[in-house]
Amino acid sequence: MPRSVLPLLRPILSSSIPTPLPIARSIHSSSRVLLATPAGRNPFAPRNTGPKHITPGPIKTPNPRESTTADAASEGSRHGNDQSAGTGVADQWPDYSKGPSALDKASQLFFFTEIVRGMWIVLEQFFRPPYTIMYPFEKGPLSPRFRGEHALRRYPNGEERCIACKLCEAICPAQAITIESEAREDGSRRTTRYDLDMTKCIYCGFCQEACPVDAIVETQNAEYSTETREELLYNKEKLLSNGDKAEAEIAANLQADHFYR
Repeated sequence: MPRSVLPLLRPILSSSIPTPLPIARSIHSSSRVLLATPAGRNPFAPRNTGPKHITPGPIKTPNPRESTTADAASEGSRHGNDQSAGTGVADQWPDYSKGPSALDKASQLFFFTEIVRGMWIVLEQFFRPPYTIMYPFEKGPLSPRFRGEHALRRYPNGEERCIACKLCEAICPAQAITIESEAREDGSRRTTRYDLDMTKCIYCGFCQEACPVDAIVETQNAEYSTETREELLYNKEKLLSNGDKAEAEIAANLQADHFYR
């Protein structure tokens, strides 16, 4: 080592160990606290922060009868009433464990009070108008949005409304519609096949909402039960006949519902 460096190193070598900085002291003390703290306890949380009025021991659920009696006793002793201080639980709370009295049982047995109450309800309902209807001769009202049997509509000149856009086939979640089309003489499309499997249909009404020309609709007819499964496989002719039968009803329902479409 050159001699010129020794004068520079002499103050450092002769000095004692330097005093640690405040940050180093805090880190050192924190590490000591962490090592001395038991597992599961926050070492930096202050101790004895809980409420002082709770004494350790099992928690006893208060009895409302005892508390009421104790309050009455304390009030009586406070006002100088010695009789209220000796009041028992039986005086404050009547005993219902024995059930109705013999007089109550005898009155119910000889005067038929329960039967009279029941017959009074029957008498009230007897003079009220009936709630039932004589179905199928009488039928209740149906909403214009009722979704029943399907139908295909025509224009007033007899031409089919369906333009074979296949939007109803695409939107059907049950895949119950099958459409085939061909070109007309004027270049427009027309449907050659429109099959609807009523056994798959879930009557969601998506086909009616997707149709841009109101060709496929759902009527208010809900009485089309069949004896065979094949009768529920509707073709184009069946759907057109349904539309011809209920055209006036379908037009009225669409007119009543056009505010919400």
